[in-house]
Amino acid sequence: MLMLPIVLFLHGFFASGSCIPAQSLRESFRGEADVLSPDLPLHPEQSLRFIRQLCLDRRPAVIVGNSAGSFLAQQIAVELGIPALLGNPYFMMTEFLEPRRGQQKYKASRADGKQDFVIDQTLIDEFARLQEHQFDAVTPQQQERVVGLFGTHDTLAHFEPLFLQHYTHALHFPGAHTPTAEEVAEYYVPAARKLMILKRLCGMHSLFW
Repeated sequence: MLMLPIVLFLHGFFASGSCIPAQSLRESFRGEADVLSPDLPLHPEQSLRFIRQLCLDRRPAVIVGNSAGSFLAQQIAVELGIPALLGNPYFMMTEFLEPRRGQQKYKASRADGKQDFVIDQTLIDEFARLQEHQFDAVTPQQQERVVGLFGTHDTLAHFEPLFLQHYTHALHFPGAHTPTAEEVAEYYVPAARKLMILKRLCGMHSLFW
């Protein structure tokens, strides 16, 4: 039986594996690729361990992230040499978390049923440690494997200049921070598909965007 390639989607901070972008990816890649979209642990160091093991076990052809998911995707992609599409990456997560301290709720249902969580100093410090060194391992080879996708109406994250200090390939779409299902299908899917095709055809030696 032919095994389909795997697309790994990493959701944003308040989202879950059942969020609308994940659903749209799954529908768009139906019959072409299997989309994995797990609920990520709250703490980023635990998330990275979880994602790393998932990648080693399932060997995704591409990682697609959004927002905080892109923050995690960039680090794992560099470490393991996996192509990655970073949708509206939120590279400075401490800036996002500081004004949101206290009790919070996820905006999409999670498989374990837990919807409440707390943003505290411990969580902020953990993100701070990771973001300080998040680009340390970027190589010229990995610069060709990572693509940023930025919404022109994103009012939350403004990290394209930081992305371009470390990477070359930036794309844009006419959307906000969290893409709609239609925007995922129209912009995220073709970019992810191109990463998968170029990896298969030329080993990711170069990209032409």
